[in-house]
Amino acid sequence: MPLVRIDLQTGKDAAYRQKAGQIVYEAMVACTGVPKDDHFQIIGEHAADNFIFDPNYLGIHRSNDLIMIQIVFNEGRAVEQKRALYKAIADGLATSLNVRPEDVFINLVEVKKENWSFGNGVAQYAS
Repeated sequence: MPLVRIDLQTGKDAAYRQKAGQIVYEAMVACTGVPKDDHFQIIGEHAADNFIFDPNYLGIHRSNDLIMIQIVFNEGRAVEQKRALYKAIADGLATSLNVRPEDVFINLVEVKKENWSFGNGVAQYAS
């Protein structure tokens, strides 16, 4: 089960935000084996003074159109799958929403399966 946070500065319309979420979801299904319908996202907008980033860290020149994506999911995916995911997300956002690849920041957080409860106070994946 991935839990996805997508954060950006205030100012993009609902269709833009929903499309960004769809692109991330489709890339996870295609590249990392996330099951279809395993779709949980939080999309947050932030005023510029609450959306802080270095515009030139590692020589990558970011603009105020930066999208920060954090994906929490079960551990165990190969580095090649992660690279494919990063590329699919960046390419999808560039193609569909005209987001520069420099403005796509992705962080993966891998957790053990027992660290999830999908409801009812039960750790459904715990063995």
